[in-house]
Amino acid sequence: MHPVEFKKIDGEKILVKWDDGKEHTITAKYLRDRCPCATCAGESVLWREYKPSPLEILTPGKYNLKGAEVIGNYALALTWLDGHNTGIYAFDYLRKICDNQASGVVSGPMIE
Repeated sequence: MHPVEFKKIDGEKILVKWDDGKEHTITAKYLRDRCPCATCAGESVLWREYKPSPLEILTPGKYNLKGAEVIGNYALALTWLDGHNTGIYAFDYLRKICDNQASGVVSGPMIE
């Protein structure tokens, strides 16, 4: 499953159209708060797990999407106005969080 269109439709929302015909409108905040990079979501290295402390700092531009780039045939790399650009959203992960927001899931683990 792949997105066939990914675009900002206003300052706070993003339209994602999928190759199976499904469409989602996701907020930039929901997308950024589920950033899969190691700094945001943590990582496991040599059987040790690193979980970052939640940052309550709101940097200017944190929720403003600056750009998106397709990575291979499997993901989107997003760049935010505050300079954050290390989150690579695999298409299956992107679909999952789009479905979650559409279903009203607002809490719980950011990454599974």
